[in-house]
Amino acid sequence: MSTRESGLKDTGIQISEATVSDFFALLKPRVMALAVFTAFVGLMVAPGAMNPVIAVIAIGAIAVGAGAAGALNMWYDADIDALMSRTSKRPVPSGRVMPGEALGFGLVLSVLSVMTLGVLVGWLAASLLAFTIFFYVVIYTMWLKRSTPQNIVIGGAAGALPPVIGWTAATGAVGAESLILFLIIFLWTPPHFWALALFKIGDYAAAGIPMMPNVAGQASTRKQIFVYSLILAPIGVLPWAFGFASGLYGIVSAALGAGFIWHAWKLLVDNEMKLAKALFAYSILYLFAIFAVLLADTIAMRAVMSAGN
Repeated sequence: MSTRESGLKDTGIQISEATVSDFFALLKPRVMALAVFTAFVGLMVAPGAMNPVIAVIAIGAIAVGAGAAGALNMWYDADIDALMSRTSKRPVPSGRVMPGEALGFGLVLSVLSVMTLGVLVGWLAASLLAFTIFFYVVIYTMWLKRSTPQNIVIGGAAGALPPVIGWTAATGAVGAESLILFLIIFLWTPPHFWALALFKIGDYAAAGIPMMPNVAGQASTRKQIFVYSLILAPIGVLPWAFGFASGLYGIVSAALGAGFIWHAWKLLVDNEMKLAKALFAYSILYLFAIFAVLLADTIAMRAVMSAGN
């Protein structure tokens, strides 16, 4: 349990035993790190110069907002998290944090992040952050996740918005370039999570979550993963095609996309679970690498332009 009655047992008052690390775990730090990184790339790729202090505030607010969404997700999903080996040790289902604590923590951080971004950076970016939190918690967690095998397809929009928020924080507007970054993450999400669902199919069945392998079958899921990889690979090259990345980025992103297709093809023709795990691992590498290369490419191009002036 997350509480003890101790000397206050007679009064019925409970004292939380949750630690700082327990509350940090509520933020889903790995998911938060990905959101922060892609938001940072969106901010850096955006045209113009941004005050460094304001930029740090913007990224900090986005990080807190992403963590708030994670905490609210863990609060609502505690019942099904307890049934899955991958999530049963999370703070709420394991009893280290009470549901009310997770709810309050998530709500406070949500308001704090949105208000900070709005007051100190810009209200359009803050509105996008508020929408992202709402979409992830209400549309995805409370509705889509338990009702349709397309949960991760539609719900992926929440995870794809951070670079748009970063871009908007820097420019005050939503640019077409930021929507390309959104599209890359949006199309990456289904094959990434369906690969996970293939080798965690038992977990999702136990929790009653209609993930694609549990509803449509593994063969259909493998085909859909392959189709998404065929679409994702050329979309990953669009920053070069639209002129906000160099030819070097175009070459690297094309190679990364080819690697994604290759892993998806191997999984399509052979249903070994090790291939699903390999694709899942590669998908993480792919997204990190493509945004890292875009960031490095942007910094290099600006350095060259600055040296030429």
